Amino acid sequence: MRKILVTGALGQIGSELVTKLRDNYGVDNVIATDIKEVKTDGPYEIVNVMDGDRLFDVAKKYEVDTVMHLAALLSAKAEENPKRAWDINMGGLVHALEVARELDLQFFTPSSIGSFGPSTPKDLTPQDTIQRPTTMYGVNKVAGELLCDYYFERFGVDTRGVRFPGLISYVALPGGGTTDYAVDIYYEAIKTKSYTSFIAEGTYMDMMYMPDAVLAIIQLMETDASKLIHRNAFNVTAMSAAPEDFAKAIRKHIPDFTLQYDVDPVRQKIAESWPNHIDATAAKEEWGFKAEYDLDRMTADMLEKLGKKLKMI
Repeated sequence: MRKILVTGALGQIGSELVTKLRDNYGVDNVIATDIKEVKTDGPYEIVNVMDGDRLFDVAKKYEVDTVMHLAALLSAKAEENPKRAWDINMGGLVHALEVARELDLQFFTPSSIGSFGPSTPKDLTPQDTIQRPTTMYGVNKVAGELLCDYYFERFGVDTRGVRFPGLISYVALPGGGTTDYAVDIYYEAIKTKSYTSFIAEGTYMDMMYMPDAVLAIIQLMETDASKLIHRNAFNVTAMSAAPEDFAKAIRKHIPDFTLQYDVDPVRQKIAESWPNHIDATAAKEEWGFKAEYDLDRMTADMLEKLGKKLKMI
């Protein structure tokens, strides 16, 4: 990678990925794009991914060699408006892939554990397994995985991707995902020492701290293509946890923290359709993936960084 265009750069992943990319490759070599007008420390362009011509023009203007396509509606938001989710998640992806095809660019887009469904094996979910999701977000992600494979096989586009678990970050606020409770719980732990979870006790899902997610993207994109067997939609994970596990980890730092439940039926149903814990062997073997943060280490860092951010400790 030499010069990189990032769509959805103001989102949860993009907020930290752009910073790390600029640290690694230089500020002027990372072009952030999103739909809002903001001031940034480096090149920034307003781009709606539904406008394929605009996306093409910006990519050509900056002579990028890589597109990292992050713009999307997340799981819970997608269920609120499935048609809009299809239009943005699939239409935007097709436009980004077309830009990569026309300009011969390397391409990354994330998939998700949402691409799995209730008939998928829930424990140590294999890299290659049945995928019959029951949400629009999941349908989008499976279709996206297949579309990226198609663009590689049919047009030779160097497409790459991972299936992210729930991502936890202190930089950006949650964006409408089913695993958002795992971010909210840290904010409330610092602000009120109490949290009411919209996900039920005992509901296990895979999670990952954002620094590990960002490094996984960069590591995959820098890997020699000859080493990649699967290429797209690699399973990656750092931990499998339920709400009570987060509470236990938080109490090591805030002993009087309390956890209650007020389950959201929509997000609970989504969560129950996802795996308890996925198998990331393919990512480890093909490009050396390894998460550095477990639940306890992540919790300590989240509370420290959020405490400074919220100016409460």
